[in-house]
Amino acid sequence: MSPLFFNENECRMDVKKYIEDLVQSYLASQPDLFLVEVVVSGSTKKNKILVLIDGDEGVNIDKCAEISRKLSADLEEKDIMEEAYRLEVSSPGVEFPLKFKRQYPKHLGRKVKVALKDGSEKTGKLLEVTEEAIRLDEERKEGKKTTTQEIQINHDDIKNMIVLVSFK
Repeated sequence: MSPLFFNENECRMDVKKYIEDLVQSYLASQPDLFLVEVVVSGSTKKNKILVLIDGDEGVNIDKCAEISRKLSADLEEKDIMEEAYRLEVSSPGVEFPLKFKRQYPKHLGRKVKVALKDGSEKTGKLLEVTEEAIRLDEERKEGKKTTTQEIQINHDDIKNMIVLVSFK
């Protein structure tokens, strides 16, 4: 373990913060891209670093590869990870909830599930994103029929949002 760290939890948090700062510095010159999350997990022998980046218009594999190369070189140069690790830089897939309202607009017209802070959920087509709220064409089951009703949800009430994949 690096002498900079005192225990495994502290080490994981310091490494995570260090990686977040590095990635933020790489993205500083590209205002359309942003860091979504850094996850450092695994055991001493099988560490994994997952870096999720996104963009207002999405992010391509070349950009992920470029950031991965820079990050790998910086981690090796500073000898941050003493044990072997696997580094993955990716855009968040559909299995990851949308964490920032900045991610919402590119999903206009898609079916989403919105988890609210009060514990309830709303599902429907994302119609509009404003500074204050989203508009959703909410699906409601009434017996065997499904109806829709347009609703507005304030950003402050949203816990997270997941894009639902349709194979129809």
